[in-house]
Amino acid sequence: MKRIITLTILLISILPFTSQAQETYGKSLNIGLGAGGYAGYYKYVNRTRPVFYIDYEFDVAKSFTLAPFVSFYSYSNEYYWGNGNNPQNYRYHETVIPIGVKGSYYFDTLLNAHSDWDFYLAGSLGFAIVNASWEAGYDGDKNYYHDNNSLFLNIHIGAEYHISKKVGVFLDVSSGVSTLGLAFHGIK
Repeated sequence: MKRIITLTILLISILPFTSQAQETYGKSLNIGLGAGGYAGYYKYVNRTRPVFYIDYEFDVAKSFTLAPFVSFYSYSNEYYWGNGNNPQNYRYHETVIPIGVKGSYYFDTLLNAHSDWDFYLAGSLGFAIVNASWEAGYDGDKNYYHDNNSLFLNIHIGAEYHISKKVGVFLDVSSGVSTLGLAFHGIK
């Protein structure tokens, strides 16, 4: 995570800035692969997990967009449980589907950014649907991994480079899931 933040700051500091900032940001389908595991709705996994992410971004006001999103991850692990008389190995599996909305404010005009680049700060709010299962025969505490609140609030900082008028590559660094992906613009 520290490497991603350092790389983002380095990228922003060496970018060429001109007076041609983009005017609209919405009508974009964003698809990415991210990494989460220690924060937000992923914290009880206690390790980094790959996360699939998709949102659709639309304009709300000048330099401000909203993007309903859904993401997905699945996790499985084997554990040892039992006492000296009855030791067992068992499998725990969970699937988490976070759903919410992300609000982004673009700083392109303020930064006097070239039209190939977008820079934003954002916040996302939503809830996570968690489906957890334990292998048959497990008699331990089945609520152990359910202590997290399903509601979440994350902050984001991000940048997008426009490869063309229709396609861009983005990096979104977040307190929940940091994502690298493709943006498809002009999707109606």
